[in-house]
Amino acid sequence: MSLTQLSLFQYTVDLNRLLPVGKQRIDQRHGLVVAATLVHDEVERTEYVEVSPLSGVDVDGNLIKGFSQHSLTQTSEQLHQHLTQLLCQPVDALLDIANDTKNNAIAFGLSLLHAKLMGSLDGHHLDTLTIPLIYRNQDEPLKAVAERVAALPKSVHAVKVKVAQTSLEDEIQLIHQILAIRPDLKLRLDANQGFELQQAIDFIACIPLHAIEYIEEPCQNPADNPALYQAIGAPWALDESLNDPMYQFEMQPGLCAIIIKPMLLGSLEALQSLQQQADEHGVRTIISSSLEASLGIADLSRLASIVTPDEIPGIDTLAAFSQDVLCSSGKAQRLNLNDLQCLLALG
Repeated sequence: MSLTQLSLFQYTVDLNRLLPVGKQRIDQRHGLVVAATLVHDEVERTEYVEVSPLSGVDVDGNLIKGFSQHSLTQTSEQLHQHLTQLLCQPVDALLDIANDTKNNAIAFGLSLLHAKLMGSLDGHHLDTLTIPLIYRNQDEPLKAVAERVAALPKSVHAVKVKVAQTSLEDEIQLIHQILAIRPDLKLRLDANQGFELQQAIDFIACIPLHAIEYIEEPCQNPADNPALYQAIGAPWALDESLNDPMYQFEMQPGLCAIIIKPMLLGSLEALQSLQQQADEHGVRTIISSSLEASLGIADLSRLASIVTPDEIPGIDTLAAFSQDVLCSSGKAQRLNLNDLQCLLALG
């Protein structure tokens, strides 16, 4: 089974509204698409994967911090070299690079490409369930957020809410407004390491604890997270901490979930290893997006249905995209291969 054709493309999609990346905001998403053709017993199979490091600059021209370790340019250059070496090689050579590279977006993309070429994602449906993402757009009135919450289907029982973005008072008001409209909702709060310990305690103290499913990365210093749990009993989850190259799983008081962004974590093997460690301690694993375009989100949905079948993934980020990329999510416009910038074509 040899790789007979390999191509690399780049896309740019404008966003209809700003998307949060931690406390920063972006108005465009840039990424790469890798195409590979495998020949086995004279039968060709072509698959596509998205490789989109969460890096670049925000709307103010500042570098995005705390997410991908490599830029889009670095990732593109490295992929150019890898694909040139992979032409006419066995398909398992994809895994060799995925396991050796220090670029986590490439590690995930190439290991996913291997899985797709081998048919490992075949037969797994595209799950439309996701956890709706709630956040205030810049200068947006609370009334507009309330309208979005009121429009949520009754089948939705949990939402993800960005916090530690503005003032404590405004965000406490936002939470209470959400619960006034939908008291049945469970809240997955996401602070992106935005609170000092006392701020986190003060914030959680003003919210009904029973409504909180967990709070992601509550404290600026992650070592303070267990103290938050001990002070007020709020379960917490890890997200950004998993992206630290030195991170090693350690069970701590109050830790109830790990939120894995595969594009930031690395290969499928790394994902499954971390998930196994979490499982051993009764900690949930939830797949989450890194603001991928529709191709990446579709793959994350299928992947989540395989590795975390009992969890709804956090992939509700496509609403802000003005166009789909290769895979349709129902938008009026979709970029096809001939709409993308071709950076490399081999074979």
